[in-house]
Amino acid sequence: MTSVLLITGDAAEDLEVMYPYQRLLEEGYEVQVAAPTVKKLQFVVHDFVDGFDTYTEKPGHTWSADIALADVDPSRYAALVLPGGRAPEYLRGDAECRRVVKHFVDEDKPIAALCHGPLILLAVGALNGRSSSAYPALAPDLNAVGANWEDSPAHIDGNIVTGRAWPDHPQWMRAFLEVLRAKAPAPGQ
Repeated sequence: MTSVLLITGDAAEDLEVMYPYQRLLEEGYEVQVAAPTVKKLQFVVHDFVDGFDTYTEKPGHTWSADIALADVDPSRYAALVLPGGRAPEYLRGDAECRRVVKHFVDEDKPIAALCHGPLILLAVGALNGRSSSAYPALAPDLNAVGANWEDSPAHIDGNIVTGRAWPDHPQWMRAFLEVLRAKAPAPGQ
């Protein structure tokens, strides 16, 4: 079976983990969830409330990680998914996370990153001189390292497919699946 690695952690955006996870399973891919440690992760729900200048955060679902980042052999996986939420803010500082992500970048494997997920790509230098969508508040972060922020629900730059946030799921996953199928079709495709 063709495997996809999904890297996440506590405070990941609930929908941004669960939608790609289930969509990839539906397509026939095996999906493994990697986190700093194997434990039950607490996801969050980000939404907008009238009168707030930014999104709010509420507890979401819990989900168990399948594998610790230190135990990941990235050569076993055909593609990578980096959901958003607050998890990427601390995952980008994790040396094991950077090691794993760097493999996907260096091997030109398909990568999907949504919302704050591109922060991890920034940490490994994967977006320098490239273009990427992301949550709009990250535009200065991308531009500061020489990346070009794109206001797009599904931006493709080579093997990397990015989007702004969970409302972009249909366009983002459709684009990612096109890239993924071309490089690593699921069994039976």
